[in-house]
Amino acid sequence: MAPLHRSDCSGQGNRSSRETNMPFSRRSFFQALGIGAILRSSNSQPLLPDLRAGSWFEAPQLAGQSDLIRLDRNENPYGPSPKVADAIRSAVSASNRYTRGEYNALLDAIAHFHGVNPEQVLLGCGSTEVLRAAAAAFLSPARKVILPVPTFEAVEHYARSIGAQIVGVPLNREFVHDLESMHARIDSSTGLVYICNPNNPTASLTPRKQIETFLGKLRASAYIVIDEAYHQYAGESSATYSSFIDRPLADDRVIVTRTFSKVYGLAGLRLGYAIAAPKTIQQLRKYVTLDGINAIAVRAGIVALQDADGLGQFVKQNENDRQEFINQAFARMLKPVDSHANFVMFDTLRPADDVIQHFRNHGILLGPRFPSMTNHVRVSLGTPAEMAEFWRVGT
Repeated sequence: MAPLHRSDCSGQGNRSSRETNMPFSRRSFFQALGIGAILRSSNSQPLLPDLRAGSWFEAPQLAGQSDLIRLDRNENPYGPSPKVADAIRSAVSASNRYTRGEYNALLDAIAHFHGVNPEQVLLGCGSTEVLRAAAAAFLSPARKVILPVPTFEAVEHYARSIGAQIVGVPLNREFVHDLESMHARIDSSTGLVYICNPNNPTASLTPRKQIETFLGKLRASAYIVIDEAYHQYAGESSATYSSFIDRPLADDRVIVTRTFSKVYGLAGLRLGYAIAAPKTIQQLRKYVTLDGINAIAVRAGIVALQDADGLGQFVKQNENDRQEFINQAFARMLKPVDSHANFVMFDTLRPADDVIQHFRNHGILLGPRFPSMTNHVRVSLGTPAEMAEFWRVGT
């Protein structure tokens, strides 16, 4: 995958760039929004409730508002693939039956896909269930978690619910994990370390070599979750990146999580999994629902793993969409964080709360506000038409 450049992309992306490429200064881009006046006006009635402290666990009430543009949850706006969609339709007729046979077939399919044994695979209702299981298995009021700030908040959420101490370590100036500082906070009471790579919400990458060095110094009593929800989007975008799926074969402490919610376009079906050593999987399995994956999700997951062409098309489309976003941002003198996922974070030069609310008032949902990056917003990549509307509302 080629690195992101200022140059135009071909095809659909190129046309969009010509249509909306306007010479705004960095400051005037969001001055043009008129946000302050909108928020002060007593006559302004937002289309959606004000959710300034929203998070992944605090979803807005969207009933009856299907025309909203959803750029808030890092979903695949195109998916699932036609083959997977056909599998979903065919699976409906068998939804009156339990999934034991198909459940085992999905375990086998994931194991074969990654070259591991089925005993090293744990299914979850989304990868968030696996993250919850890791928190339950390895944390307690006496055992703490070390995690970056900001990052995907699931582990922090579950840790707090069981009374574990949460130690947040800010990302470094390049918006990647500050592994040296994280290591400095580890002690005998550390039960779990969480690394999201590529990281959400920054879409930044931490090189594998740095993580390997970190693992080499990690206490034997501490487990580490490496969340690879956006792995497929990272692809070849960095020569220093590669998956850690192979690592659990030699290290009981390492848990790698994946999801079908992102590139495969199955967010609504809730399907994810972990790869870990058999001993570690046994510990995690105590905290997940037995056979908790529905029949439609199971069948869709099996076909998604087989559909290499569909996966490749989604990855390529995202590469084009991401490059087009970068082109549009550069044209407005905005500075996005270097993205290796299906979303982009950038500095708006004003409070993110105001920007998020402005777009909500125009029927566009953006990612939540992140307290440690108060002027940054996260934008999930939508279809070309959705992104054209995003830039129209923004300018």
